[in-house]
Amino acid sequence: MELNQLYAQFNEEFRLSKSRASRIEFYTTLNFIMKYLQPGDRILDIGAGTGVYSKVLAEMGHKVTAVELATPNVNKMRESLKEMNIDIFEGNALDLSMFEDNSFDFVLCLGPLYHLSSSEDKMKCVQEAKRVCKKDGIIFFAYISNDMVFVTETMLYNPNFLNSNHYTSAFKINDGPFCFMTVRKMRQLMKNNRLHKLANFAADGLSELMEDRINSMSDEQFQEWLNFHFYTCEKPECLGFSNHIVYVARNKKG
Repeated sequence: MELNQLYAQFNEEFRLSKSRASRIEFYTTLNFIMKYLQPGDRILDIGAGTGVYSKVLAEMGHKVTAVELATPNVNKMRESLKEMNIDIFEGNALDLSMFEDNSFDFVLCLGPLYHLSSSEDKMKCVQEAKRVCKKDGIIFFAYISNDMVFVTETMLYNPNFLNSNHYTSAFKINDGPFCFMTVRKMRQLMKNNRLHKLANFAADGLSELMEDRINSMSDEQFQEWLNFHFYTCEKPECLGFSNHIVYVARNKKG
């Protein structure tokens, strides 16, 4: 499915806000952003979707530039964020030539790797994020866990998944329109690009698998569950069993 068609039907903002369980990804990612973001940082949000993170960061007073490939998402941003201090571009993560080298202090790449299947495109995406990020700047790369998708498809969405041709004998989920990576593959991609790891965290953990139970929690129970998730989300043994994983890197150039 072509991306414009996909995002004409799929509401990324709703995905991150529809319930308590779905908001865990947003809370966790924002928690780590605030850990590394510095006052005055100029931010680039690549693959910004409908601008969920751009909006929050602009409201905090940061200068934000958002780039998004899917036209329906760009149109939503331009309408909903038109009063905010956000520069919005329709563009591709593989070609950020509208920006000079070393233009941004802080780069979010929280969507593009979801749709890049080839090793060459993944490498180009990472290289472009590195190029526009200043030396010693921070870059967030999100990806979808191959292994957790196998679990959620089997247990939640497709009762015939284990009898299907949606995965290989090596349990690699077939790509399209979303693309999937293992923790090991992502670490290798970061190593190949000489990116210095600061953190690696499970953004949503078990929240999709346990959505009904989490949504039924009291306020106090949910807060304690969120605290537990924050406690476990960086543990290496927990990383693969999260639908979305984020690698935080420092851009050590040269």
